Amino acid sequence: MRLIKETDIKFMSQSRFAYFLSGVLILAGLISMLLQGGPRLSIDFKGGTMVAVQFTEDMNVNDVRQSMRAVLIEGRSHDFSRAEIKHFGSYKDISVRLPIGEEQPEDFPQLIVNHLYDSFPTVVPADYNNFILSIEKVGPKIGAELSGKAVMAIVSALLLILIYISIRFEFKFAVGAIAALAHDILITIGIFSIMDYEISLPIIAAFLTIVGYSLNDTIVILDRVRENVKSMKGTSYSDMVDHSINDSLSRTIITSITTFIVVLILFLFGGEVIHYFAFAMLIGVVVGTYSSMYVACPIVVQLHKGIKS
Repeated sequence: MRLIKETDIKFMSQSRFAYFLSGVLILAGLISMLLQGGPRLSIDFKGGTMVAVQFTEDMNVNDVRQSMRAVLIEGRSHDFSRAEIKHFGSYKDISVRLPIGEEQPEDFPQLIVNHLYDSFPTVVPADYNNFILSIEKVGPKIGAELSGKAVMAIVSALLLILIYISIRFEFKFAVGAIAALAHDILITIGIFSIMDYEISLPIIAAFLTIVGYSLNDTIVILDRVRENVKSMKGTSYSDMVDHSINDSLSRTIITSITTFIVVLILFLFGGEVIHYFAFAMLIGVVVGTYSSMYVACPIVVQLHKGIKS
């Protein structure tokens, strides 16, 4: 039983509006990144300090943020209220991530822990050692290396996909698929920039997951296009692609809705540790479904017309 009955949507005739919409979204993200000097990178890539501590009662993140407005470092007060502060596992655990700053002493992470311990004397363990969950420090060189590897991971994935689809299907299919994947990543990064969210290693993992998810949708449609090329020889290429998308629409929509529901549950109830990962995936599911139909396929049609002419 088909939940979505047979449709006859003219996707290719709507491609100009789809290109306009995608262009606006990408341009808005690029302008945001330009104004901010690039995407907002976490300490994973810029280097910095992360401390995780455990209180004896549930803590409000805003209370911790308020306490970070005046941190005494070597006799001078510093405002670290814009640091990334969130729950770490349970509501009793708090993590604070601070980028590398000028003239930070060697014991800077310990000073942050001491400040948190002294700021909430009634809700900390009696034993100081039980207060500290972890202290991590990422140097600028390691951060730069991780940043380079993250970019290489995404670029390598796109190149391998281009090669595979070119061999397995056709080169024009590969170009359409890669264009859709690049479109999805650019829009997701752009929305993160507009929302002023940090790009961390888990977000890079989300980007690669988005690539895989979007590619799966695109391959299903393009495989149907390849089959219909043989069975619908008297039909124009554009109409045949429309027919192929409509054939796959029920499967595409149902898969996207079920995936979206799962990711939405993670976003709402998964806690702050995976909150931004789930947010990136929510964007990716929606944009990936859209791009499979309105980016990849129109590009394939345009390339086919170019080859014919």
